Formats: sequence, C-alpha cells, structure tokens
Amino acid sequence: MKKLKRGLLAGIAALFFALGVGMTAFGQEETEPLALSSKSAVLMDGATGTMLYEKNAHEAMPPASVTKVMTLLLIYEAEKDGKFEWEDMVQVSEHAAGMGGSQVFLEPGETQTAADMTKCIAIASANDAAVAMAEFVAGSEEAFVERMNRRAEELGMKDTHFVNACGLDVDGHVTSAYDIALMSRELMTNFPEIRDYTTTWQDSITHKTRKGETEFGLTNTNKLIKWYEGATGLKTGSTGKALYCLSGTAERDGLELIAVVMAAPDFKVRFQEVMKLLDYGFANYSAEKGLPEGEEVTRIPVTKGKRNDVGAVVKEEISMLVKKGGAGDWETRTEVLPSLDAPVAKGEKVGELVYLINGEEVGRTELITAEDAPKATIQTMLQRMIGKWR
Repeated sequence: MKKLKRGLLAGIAALFFALGVGMTAFGQEETEPLALSSKSAVLMDGATGTMLYEKNAHEAMPPASVTKVMTLLLIYEAEKDGKFEWEDMVQVSEHAAGMGGSQVFLEPGETQTAADMTKCIAIASANDAAVAMAEFVAGSEEAFVERMNRRAEELGMKDTHFVNACGLDVDGHVTSAYDIALMSRELMTNFPEIRDYTTTWQDSITHKTRKGETEFGLTNTNKLIKWYEGATGLKTGSTGKALYCLSGTAERDGLELIAVVMAAPDFKVRFQEVMKLLDYGFANYSAEKGLPEGEEVTRIPVTKGKRNDVGAVVKEEISMLVKKGGAGDWETRTEVLPSLDAPVAKGEKVGELVYLINGEEVGRTELITAEDAPKATIQTMLQRMIGKWR
C-alpha cells in the first residue's frame, strides 16, 4: 500500500513538472495562479529587478515592435551622452521611408526633429521613424543594430539577438520575455521622462514636404494607458511570426511593475493578460522606502585627522519589495570600516547599510562620509597629546 501511494505521488509530481507548474519566481504559488494563454510571460519588480512571476521566461521568440524598447533606450542614452540634441533635425532616407508595417508615412528627404521622431516611435510604434533615428544616431541601421546587441550583452540579455531596429519579422531576430523586462527596466529607470510620450494617448506631427505641410495624428498603440490605473507604458508589438506581444509598465503607491507577454493569441488577450499580471503584483506586494539620503547611521573614528570621527550617511534611498501579509518590519545592519586614516574626503564609501526582513536581506545601499577630515598638523597632534597627560 505504501509503495502504491509513493508511486501515485511520484506520478502526480511528474505530471505537474510536465505541465510546467511549480514555484518559478519569488513568492509565486506552487500551483499556476494566473493560467495565461500567452506562450511566455514575466512579472518583474521595477525597483529591484526581482522576478514575481514567470512562464517560459527565457524562450527566445520574435518580439515584433517591442524591439523598439532597445531602440528607444539607445536613443535616450545617445542624447544624454551629448551625441545630439532633441531639436536637431533628422532627415529621412529612402531605406527608412520604405520600412512598411506600422508607420507615420515619412517621405524620403523629409525632416523632423529628433524629439518628434522619438515621439512617433514611442506613441505610434513607427518603423520609419525608428530606422531614421537609428541611422541618425549610428550612421546606418546596421551600425545601430551592432550597438543594440552590444547593449543587450551588457544588460545580461542572454536570449537576445537583434537584426533590425524596428522589429519586422526576419530570421534570427529574437528575444525573450525576461530580456524584454530587463531592457524595459533599464529604460524606465534611467529615463523616466519617456513617460511623457508613453502615457500620451493622442498627439500629432506636421509633415513638411515638397507637397506642403500636413498634420498627421498619432494614437498610442498601448491601450493600457486608457484601461489600467497607474499605467506608465510601454510598448506593443505584433507580426505574423510574433503574434501579439506587450511590455506593460505601471506604478501604484511607489511600487513599479513590469509585465511582459509574448505570443499572445490575439490583440485583446495581450492586454488582458498583462493587466492580470499587474493585478497579481499589486495585490500581493508593496514597496517600502528605506532610510532617506543623507541620514547619519553611525560615526567612524579617524586616525591622525583634524577631527576625531566622521559621519557615515546613506548615499541613496532605496525601495524594498515586501510581500503583503508577511510577518515583521524591516531592520538594518551596518557593515562599515572600523576606522579611517586621515585625510578623508567627503563622499568616500565607508561601508553598506543592509536591510533585512525576518533575517533575510531585501536590499542594501552604500554608506559614505558626510564631511572631510583633513590630516592633523603637528601642532594639533601635540595639543592632543598634552591634553591626554593633564
């Protein structure tokens, strides 16, 4: 009888394994809680990068226009590095104008500002604008794609290989739900100003060609910003090979989530399942802020300095992911140098502040010196010695 029970349990376990049911992410339930029909999906905490849910997260598939998350990231990074300014004029090549697919019907020779081109990519998912900006930033689409793949490698996107800047179907152009979440997080964290575009429902550009000037309307392809409370972006995609994809971002009460689905069976399902993922995240997790930037945590002795010690302060306030209903508040542990030798400069790293919940680490931030501590003069050292003898 015992052998029969063991055999039955083993069979059930094998069935669950075959179905892909199990704990695959932080806090995810042992039974599939969401029953998604999309081929792959990911839910990630934007602040910490913690995975909250995954389904076939590392399966490489065509991403369609979600590719443009990387295109936008490289555009914003290039502007930040001073490679161009948003008001610079971008001329449209024959190659860019001939992209097809989702587009804003730019004509060869037409010019638009870099800002308006970027707006067309973020709001209307314009393939022609994406390739025009790729050529503007890197000299050619091929050179830009090399940068895309190099940046993907830097971000740890191991399931990714880009072939173009816009996401049109072509052999070998693939990524995964996990990698999409990684590049979405990088874009939204480092360039939050992109929300100015990704939360805009309708806008327009003005075509200026030899035929004259005409206004062209832009409507956001991401229906989340109309349908979901707290939606902040980000990017849709659909082609014959990719089916329907979406990287959706949202924020509520300081908790920023990134939900990705790939190969959803139809237009509406991709939005429904991203909303289901976001609902799951907001229902089960919250974000808590750590100690504020500049708060003193401890003081560290200084040897042979004009001052005897310096304050160790929090370099950066961090956000911690907390599971709702979990027991215990967060606590801190300091890991700092026992002492410092003068001279000490303000802003030097002297340790780290570790945040714990129930003894488990949930975050950490650097501790830095709050003030300078110049080296003491011989006169100061003598005065101190005399003071000790009295």
